Amino acid sequence: MANKKLLLIDGNSVAFRAFFALHNALSKFTNQDGLHTNAIYGFNKMLDHILEIVQPTDALVAFDAGKTTFRTEMYDNYKGGRSKTPPELSEQMPYLRELLKGYGIKTYELANYEADDIIGTLSKQAEDAGYQVTVVTGDRDLTQLSSEKTTVSVTIKGVSEVEHYTPEHVQEKLGLKPAQIIDMKGLAGDTSDNYPGVTKVGEKTAIKLLQQYDSVEGVYEHVDEMKTSKLKEHLIEDHDNAFLSKKLATINRQAPIKVTLADLKYTGKNTANLVDFYERMNFQSFLKQMRSTEGFEDSQTLQDISYVELTKENLTEVAKLQGEISFYLELPDKNYHTSAFAGFGIGCDEKWYVTRNVDLLSEPVIKDIFTNSDKQLNVFDLKRTYVGLNRLGILFTNGKNDILLQSYLLDTNDNSNDLGALAHRHGYQDIQTDEEVYGTGVKRGIPEDDTVFFKHLATKLRAIQKLVPQLQTELKQNEQSELYTTIELPLALVLAKMEIAGIKVDTGRLEQMQSEFTERLSEIEQTIYNEAGEKFNIKSTKQLGTILFDKLGLPSSKKTKTGYSTAVSVLEGLRGQAPIIDNILAYRQISKIQSTYVKGLLKVVHSTDQKVHTTYLQTLTQTGRLSSVDPNLQNIPIRLEEGRKIRQAFVPSQADSQIFSSDYSQIELRVLAHITGDKNLQAAFQNDEDIHASTAVRIFGLKDASEVTPNIRRQAKAVNFGIVYGISDYGLSQNIGISRKQAKTFIDTYFQEFPGVKNYIETIVQSAKEKGYVETIAHRRRYLPDINSSNHNQRSFAERTAMNTPIQGSAADIIKIAMIRMQKELEARKLKTKMLLQVHDELIFDVPNDELEEIKKLVPSVMDSAIKLDVPLKVESAYGKSWYTAKK
Repeated sequence: MANKKLLLIDGNSVAFRAFFALHNALSKFTNQDGLHTNAIYGFNKMLDHILEIVQPTDALVAFDAGKTTFRTEMYDNYKGGRSKTPPELSEQMPYLRELLKGYGIKTYELANYEADDIIGTLSKQAEDAGYQVTVVTGDRDLTQLSSEKTTVSVTIKGVSEVEHYTPEHVQEKLGLKPAQIIDMKGLAGDTSDNYPGVTKVGEKTAIKLLQQYDSVEGVYEHVDEMKTSKLKEHLIEDHDNAFLSKKLATINRQAPIKVTLADLKYTGKNTANLVDFYERMNFQSFLKQMRSTEGFEDSQTLQDISYVELTKENLTEVAKLQGEISFYLELPDKNYHTSAFAGFGIGCDEKWYVTRNVDLLSEPVIKDIFTNSDKQLNVFDLKRTYVGLNRLGILFTNGKNDILLQSYLLDTNDNSNDLGALAHRHGYQDIQTDEEVYGTGVKRGIPEDDTVFFKHLATKLRAIQKLVPQLQTELKQNEQSELYTTIELPLALVLAKMEIAGIKVDTGRLEQMQSEFTERLSEIEQTIYNEAGEKFNIKSTKQLGTILFDKLGLPSSKKTKTGYSTAVSVLEGLRGQAPIIDNILAYRQISKIQSTYVKGLLKVVHSTDQKVHTTYLQTLTQTGRLSSVDPNLQNIPIRLEEGRKIRQAFVPSQADSQIFSSDYSQIELRVLAHITGDKNLQAAFQNDEDIHASTAVRIFGLKDASEVTPNIRRQAKAVNFGIVYGISDYGLSQNIGISRKQAKTFIDTYFQEFPGVKNYIETIVQSAKEKGYVETIAHRRRYLPDINSSNHNQRSFAERTAMNTPIQGSAADIIKIAMIRMQKELEARKLKTKMLLQVHDELIFDVPNDELEEIKKLVPSVMDSAIKLDVPLKVESAYGKSWYTAKK
């Protein structure tokens, strides 16, 4: 047994630490469903770190079963001082278990006992059986388990940095043996678990007593010999509390667990499950890591397939193909604007033609297929295919069925940019995934063996042909055929044309900004040094903490072994107490803009046309909103003036053109007013009132809008945008810096003033429970498998999703309809104006000066008439010589 290594993890404790370690970045850690993922992400980081260190043969994560345990029976105020678990953490707990399942690690909980007791019991059993044991926790109470065979690793900074407690380390750090930890807790009590200890006895005094008398029992055996003092009085008065506290602190190492050591064998990750999980959580860094380090199991044996290598000599055979033809253009790199061409396949009815020679696409007999109205092509990812063919100088007007789009509409929970993975989800197994054939990470590549590559291309063509009728039928059954044919399919072509057009970037302005920001950072740096009275490394948390809290004496949270926290939330709380704080925050923000946006954009400008060509992800989000990557042009920072200035670099393609911007004003709130039918909300929009000021008047009981201060309006705005997304009192309190009690009052008052919204929330959730899904205005459907779950956290998250999807998704539908109609108008009028970007509710155009007057009228009229609502759509437009001036 000498080589057996057991890893035991305190699930609740580590999850809690992970949540608050990344709490300042809470808004950044959400997936496409709006699920908060910071605790899951942090927990995953811890797992990777500890598994690499321990390399266990066996593993288990223990969770608390509930608030009531044998300790609460002993002391009803046990843990009574703890605040309620934030719902943003609670909603993540079921998904943590799913993560652990993907890692192949068993989980366990036991009614009436805590995770500590499960860990204590198993660690003792493992020690007796000769295992080496590692316990991971955020709670130092478990250091009592340290022994020659058990190391207790306590998270001390975030979740990736741990302090390893052995008996020697406990002795060095506290001057005690591990067994004396419970005696220390008995005397000093514990504020986090809310047990009393002895009045006025802290850790230092407790340790001193234990070094002299060994245990609580030893202290009381000698209490009469002590000199008369306040300490002696407190010890005598709190005798019962000391022994109760010791008992509460003692981990039960004989809990009646049903799990055995034999059940805990760790055999490693389930790669397929983890990849799926990471995709749903939007953990791109973990996905990238897995694809570069993990192997994938071979697919099952596939049905044999025959194919013909296409050459100039047999081109005429392809010309004879009739009906719906499958076509696949192989662009191996993710960025299809720059990817090499690996080959293509075309065919139907088990006649599959494949080749590596993409020059054959330019042959007239092939080229004709893409524009001949007698032929219809079925593809996987129409937008990618259109852009790829355009790069080869080929026009593509015959795209009829895009199985990527069709699959996405049928279930937005299951979307994949891998044809094989998508086919498997729809029950078609006679195809491998690209990862299985091409490999992953740095090893990814098109096979040199023609047989392997051509067979894979042929199976892709066959999969497209087999799936098209199945997906068409399902769309019809869901009443989504119109959504596909009138919105998503034409939108794919609109987006393709926008991506091809690209937007010009003034690299000279970016380089100038880089110089300006470097100079600005240098100035701020020098100011900080002057305010600090010395030079130091501003980016060093430790050095910065020393300057702020030791030297300048600013108030801080308790100093830990690793130093003071200088997180953004801590610094924000110190605003106004010293000028240095504002300067440090500005320094950090400008550094981020400099590295991510200025330097980042310079790297992706195409040298041929001085433009950036983003890629729109049409099948990613579950609400129907578009995403943008390579580069992400929907995430240019605008809160700081330095961030807004990035838009100065986005300019018209010609000197005699303008950048023209039109965006919907508060479209999601207008959709909310329409869908809920709330008369008060609708009246505010129909009267063209400031909706946030109007809401403020109602929820704060003000006389009229003249009494609304900027801060009150800000709070009302947070309520407006948060309410239909199921924001909790905790979430609202964190967003606007008020107490949870105040936040609850705001929410309750909002529902009194806008009863239609309250009724909508109740009815949409009930409808989702009955149907299993919700829909947008355009019948975009989102399934909610957890809406009737017995698990409270899963069910609550599904309920919030049911509330917000029809709102956010309908807003996405509206701008998509506007984009399609706008492109039709531009082409019908033969205008040179080009639609360049969609940034959520905003459309950006490149407009020649001689078309400006026409566009000023055309764009708003198309956008505000995209769909008829019970409240008016409002469009605001501006233009200038850059995106920046068009938005000022």
